[in-house]
Amino acid sequence: MSADEDFAPWLAATQASHARLRNAVGSMSADEVVSRSYDTEWSIAQVLSHLGSGAEIFSLFLRAGLAGEPAPGPDAFGPIWEGWNNKTAADQAADALVVDREFLDHVDSLDEATKRSWHLDMFGGEQDLRGLFRFRLGEHALHTWDVVVVGDPSATVAGDAAALLIDTLDQLVARVGQANGETFSVAVTTSDPERSLAVVSSGDAVELRAAHELAGAATEAVSLPAEAFIRLVYGRLDAEHTPEVTAPDGTLDLLRRTFPGF
Repeated sequence: MSADEDFAPWLAATQASHARLRNAVGSMSADEVVSRSYDTEWSIAQVLSHLGSGAEIFSLFLRAGLAGEPAPGPDAFGPIWEGWNNKTAADQAADALVVDREFLDHVDSLDEATKRSWHLDMFGGEQDLRGLFRFRLGEHALHTWDVVVVGDPSATVAGDAAALLIDTLDQLVARVGQANGETFSVAVTTSDPERSLAVVSSGDAVELRAAHELAGAATEAVSLPAEAFIRLVYGRLDAEHTPEVTAPDGTLDLLRRTFPGF
């Protein structure tokens, strides 16, 4: 499999997420755009502003890799964030879709050799395009859900995104998981796609492992769709947005405390 083929599903899933977001926002009134998103601290327009500024920043990363230059640092991000914060809600909503599309089109226009050779030292390591989109798709798919779920409480993270993100959660779990002094191991079995994982807390740190890596049996077991487990790690599995789950009493609450959101 070429690097282009390995990367293609990531680009396709992000393009599909863009289309889903565009369709959701295109039917919204001006009042709906300024209403609260799933994220209680952000309106829908502010979620779109975040995705728009992110598209600009990821475009900087893309161009740096193409030019063989160092990754831009925080000093380049501030003016971008300030510019988006100063937009009206209507412009945040409209402009985010434009710059997001431009970023995706730029990547799509690259030839296979360029896609294969692109690299950039960023986010703690050297990334190829698949690595770049691993970060972008997670952000895009979950924030798209933040918007879509307002009008459709049964909405889920898109299946194509979930199928990719489920295998990339280990670093995120280590970064955002809060051990809270609790020691536990929870076996997690997912469907669509099927995975056997384990969330392990030492009391000081939280890890996500393959289930077979556990030295002993897990103390609890949870079974749920992969997209729901992804939302759990991102702090988006409250009781009102939890699908059918098999779990002992108190286990979901334990995991919700461990992953309160970010």
